[in-house]
Amino acid sequence: MDRVVFLGTAGGRASVFRYARRAGGFIVYLSGSLVHVDPGPGAFVYLHQLSIDPRSIDLVVLSHIHLDHSSDVNAVLESATDGGKLRRVALFAPRPAFEGENRVVLPFIRERLAQEGFLREGLELSYRGVRVKAVMKHTHHATDTYALLFNDRLLYVSCALYEDRMLNLYPKGVDLMIVNTTLYRKVVPIDHLTVEDAYRLIVNLKPRKAVLTHFGYELLMQHDPKELAMELSKRCGVPVVAAEDFMEVEL
Repeated sequence: MDRVVFLGTAGGRASVFRYARRAGGFIVYLSGSLVHVDPGPGAFVYLHQLSIDPRSIDLVVLSHIHLDHSSDVNAVLESATDGGKLRRVALFAPRPAFEGENRVVLPFIRERLAQEGFLREGLELSYRGVRVKAVMKHTHHATDTYALLFNDRLLYVSCALYEDRMLNLYPKGVDLMIVNTTLYRKVVPIDHLTVEDAYRLIVNLKPRKAVLTHFGYELLMQHDPKELAMELSKRCGVPVVAAEDFMEVEL
């Protein structure tokens, strides 16, 4: 069954590193393959807590290199290769994840990959029946960050400053849209999406279902994500749910 499992739902430095919720990204079971998206802090441990064998991971995808999205990428990849014994896992990520002074993937880990792919706006990469298209390069604190479309069914709206061109570049009517909704209201100069930004995306793009996740500290301390999701459902006419740690959603 194609589905998404959220390893964690915290977003931003304060929420993640004060451990307001788990981080760790999410798992996608899609077309017979297992994809780990944005393995942030704790991802390796959370996989085991959910009895997911890292050696079953086919593909790891990083939307960008910030630590709350990438800190466990080497541990996850090393375990997926069974310490270098297996050469079957691929990694798709922005080029700076692999190269340069801020790279997050260790050189010896790259040598163990079955395939690597560099995300670029408009480019579609594929591995083991999973197609990943970088539908848009986001504005996000001068870091290469991408919205990702999986098999034309799942749209992942990673961290971003809202831009109207999202409504033109993102696909309409996908089965599931995951929106990193870090802020309740806009805070300058933070390049993150707000609840109102999520509303604009959902009401215009009309996915079959939407999930809010990647909640910032202030949002979690001052608001109930479930209530915010319920209100968006009413306003958008689309089922919207607030993700919880270890929650599972069918595609």
